Amino acid sequence: MSKTTNKFSPEVRARAVRLVLDHEGEHTSRWAAVSSIAAKIGCTAQTLHEWVKKVDVRLSHRKTLCVASQRTGRWLSAAVYLSDPPTTAS
Repeated sequence: MSKTTNKFSPEVRARAVRLVLDHEGEHTSRWAAVSSIAAKIGCTAQTLHEWVKKVDVRLSHRKTLCVASQRTGRWLSAAVYLSDPPTTAS
């Protein structure tokens, strides 16, 4: 059994990711930005990098859905899907 704890609140995670995305241009690479910000908030660079990757995946998925929904004229249904995705019955 793995031990999973949420040492950082969702707000702190979101702010850290936002800082990385906003300030990566000021660093030589994204990893340099991640390392710098991770040290400031007190987590490992690997942890913050995982948070950033998750947001990247979600953003790219959202852009793909929005473009596809615009083409089919289903903008509203895609927006609703993104805000409240359907659950599958087990």
